[in-house]
Amino acid sequence: MDPNTHRGPEEYGEQDTPAEPPAPAFGGAQGGSGGLSRVVRLVSGPYLVTVNPVDGSEIEPCPPGERPAAPGKLDEEERAAADRAAAPPPPPGPPGVAGHDAPLEERTEDVERLVRLLSRGRSVRVTGPSGSGRTRLLDAVATACAGLAPDGVVRLSGYHRNATDVLYALFAAVHRAPAHRPDRPGMLRMVAEIGAIVVLDDLEFGGAALDELLDATPECAFLIAATPDVAAPSAGSHLEEVFLGGIGRAGCVRLLERALDRSLSEDETAWAADLWFESEGLPLRFVQAAALLRRRDRLQSRPGALDDGYGLFPEEDRGSDEGAGSGERPEVPLPSLGEAAAPAPLLASRLSAAAQETLRFAIALGGELPHPAHLPALTQDTHADASLGELLACGLISPVGGHYRLAATVSDQLSAAGYAEGSAARAHTVAQHYAWWAGHPSVTPERAAAEADVALAAMGVLTGSRESGHASAAVLLARTAAPAFAAALHWSAWERALRHGQEAARLAGEVAEEAYFHHELGVLALCSGSVDRARAELEAAIGLRGVLSDRNGAVAGRRALALVTDRARAASAATAVVPQVTAAAAGDPRSAASKEAATGPSDAVSTAKLRRSAVGAAASPLAARSAAQTAATEVVPAATVSGGGSGSDTSAGKGAKLFGGARRNLVAAGAGALLVAVLGTLVTLGATSGGDGAPDDKVSTEQTTDDSTPDLPAEEPATGSDRPSARPGTSRPGGASGSGGPSPSSSGPATSGSPTDPGTETAGPTTGPTEPTARPTRPTGRPTPPTDPPTGEPTDPTPTEPTGEPTEPTPTDPSSEPPSQSSAASSIGSPTASGSSAGSSSPGGADGSAGTESAPAA
Repeated sequence: MDPNTHRGPEEYGEQDTPAEPPAPAFGGAQGGSGGLSRVVRLVSGPYLVTVNPVDGSEIEPCPPGERPAAPGKLDEEERAAADRAAAPPPPPGPPGVAGHDAPLEERTEDVERLVRLLSRGRSVRVTGPSGSGRTRLLDAVATACAGLAPDGVVRLSGYHRNATDVLYALFAAVHRAPAHRPDRPGMLRMVAEIGAIVVLDDLEFGGAALDELLDATPECAFLIAATPDVAAPSAGSHLEEVFLGGIGRAGCVRLLERALDRSLSEDETAWAADLWFESEGLPLRFVQAAALLRRRDRLQSRPGALDDGYGLFPEEDRGSDEGAGSGERPEVPLPSLGEAAAPAPLLASRLSAAAQETLRFAIALGGELPHPAHLPALTQDTHADASLGELLACGLISPVGGHYRLAATVSDQLSAAGYAEGSAARAHTVAQHYAWWAGHPSVTPERAAAEADVALAAMGVLTGSRESGHASAAVLLARTAAPAFAAALHWSAWERALRHGQEAARLAGEVAEEAYFHHELGVLALCSGSVDRARAELEAAIGLRGVLSDRNGAVAGRRALALVTDRARAASAATAVVPQVTAAAAGDPRSAASKEAATGPSDAVSTAKLRRSAVGAAASPLAARSAAQTAATEVVPAATVSGGGSGSDTSAGKGAKLFGGARRNLVAAGAGALLVAVLGTLVTLGATSGGDGAPDDKVSTEQTTDDSTPDLPAEEPATGSDRPSARPGTSRPGGASGSGGPSPSSSGPATSGSPTDPGTETAGPTTGPTEPTARPTRPTGRPTPPTDPPTGEPTDPTPTEPTGEPTEPTPTDPSSEPPSQSSAASSIGSPTASGSSAGSSSPGGADGSAGTESAPAA
């Protein structure tokens, strides 16, 4: 560094300020640079994620000050720059030499039709086999559609992407949102406002996933290209289907002539016709055939005619050509039809050594071709980056996304020719190189994400390999590249790298690295909304780090797990509240009944009916059960209808419609049910009541009691009897006295319908009790033998604890009961209402002695 041209910090008054350290690299100690770990902070939905390559990423709720502004849309210049950055690198050499930008043959009508459909807002799916020129057709249509949509033309790739990845890629291509990945609802809201023509190449999904993509972008027109083996769209997707086949015979001949820059001979024209029939007119096959004819021309040419702009032909070709130039030109036969059907080995045999080695690396990576900038380091040839033009001119590679890969059927042909030998060792070399490169300080996360397919392919090969050191190399690459993929917001590649790294770490026995990958998968799952999967991954990471006594890693895992627990509780609370609110808004009877029980009844008529049912419970269990069920049946519809009608007229109408009738129908039904309950009470009382006897006042679980009624005394079963007896000092079923002695009830005539005259009562029970005409639920109408012998002493005149029934006749609703029935109910209920009232209506009620009946002698 020249001190004359560089001014140090002292010139700016910063003598005491230390110099800023160089930008650290991803991977930390695991990376190849050996520098500090570069920490990246990004916002994912409601979370603030700190990508930490050492202990694991940290996640927390995003503070208000860290929330980014609303994403804005890119202008035209920014979109153009983004498209150039995402395009595959152009081959070296003058334009047109490789034939990658040659005009289309016999595709003019297809281009015009697609442009016409897209200008009308229709989405189109172009289906064609590999090698039919789908990518070239999409390029021509995208150029013709420039300026038709407000947000322009957006070029995307569906290679190794699902519907969610495509949606986020569309959002990133239109909006300006650095270090910000919105949650799915926010992303869908902003994507729905995009109005663009989306050119989507190499689509790998269809059916419901494609419908999800189209439904999320109603303002976009899609031009989709896919192969026939991809799932077809659903019937309701409204996609225009265009099948792209081969070109005609004349078009294939013109393509050959343009690639050779000369006219075909008669033999070559006949050979082209046979090839056209065999290949069904696929343009890729004729690009490869043109490379075969150029090789034939080189063999027949004189010295000095070899240079086609590259100068990369093998030296043996130059020597043979120079020898042939001294005499007659040798006659080289045309390739056979079999060689033209599988031309890859023949074409590769005449390429440069660097190009052949590049093909071997591509086969080792499953067909993925590294960026030309990496080829010199991989092949140990300084001119290997120029091999891209050779491969593209021969039709052995084709663009996909932002890089190149081997063309269709080329990998199989070269593998059969022996180019796949040593694939595991080459994949190991690629992993080591990319682990060093991704961790270099000068490599940005975006550049590392552009090589994600190559890095992931190397991880996959090494994870499946069982050679020594390959699993550890895969762990090293995954540990270095995964944070870069996360920082570049390429989260599908991030997840795949973590999966490969976790499996490789398990195979290599590197427990600490396995814990790191589990932790990262948990953070990714939490950002994606998968709480259960996040909990499982984080618990696995904490357990492994606890075994290793990794304190820092365990603390980071516990913090993330605490956030997972909080989110799970919040989700459970929201799940528990939402159904209740929804049910109440929809008029659910159960929710209305629960609200009525909590806040009290809102209908005064229903409350009065509940109280009358509680009073009737002391008279007859059967009548009480009937009245309680009737009143409960009336309360639920009344509360529900009142809740539905408390809003607007529309809600009231919904509430009435839910129960199938108007509110007046419910009132009429309730009045009828009440009348049936009253009649049942009268019949039951007339059947079971005796002179001063009363049915058992034991309250069951099915009866309804009023809040104003005091607690009834409990009963204990009597020894040696078939029915329970009352405790001393409480009211007995047979009488109203508070005596502890036995007082069995005597039944009067079943048809009397009124209580017996007190003057005709006897001291002992009747000898022949009459069975009740209406069978009650609990009382049988039979006398209960006493458990203790009568003492003959008068009972304590002190009145016992009231049972809760009123001492005066029970009031009835004149609107719902006839006058005769109401008076009858009052006259019947008065003798048995309470112990005090029974004592006043029977002889000896003042002291209670006459009211106590004696048991028969043994």
